[in-house]
Amino acid sequence: MPAGAEQLLEEWEEEDRELKELRRRNADWRYIESLPLRVREAVELYIETGDLWLAAKLAGMSVDEFNGIRIRAGILW
Repeated sequence: MPAGAEQLLEEWEEEDRELKELRRRNADWRYIESLPLRVREAVELYIETGDLWLAAKLAGMSVDEFNGIRIRAGILW
């Protein structure tokens, strides 16, 4: 892999770590813990991965429905 590509990959990985930490820190954990298990696990998956589509699918919701949960939970993009 070219050196420039490796550096870019490292930057993306660092950005992913920073975004995950922001999502964790800003989340309303009381609200999240009050959610039904399937939805709570989907929210936790979203916090870890940032994958809105996958989390919505796991929750059995549309992306728009899940996005509403994300907003109520105080989770940033």
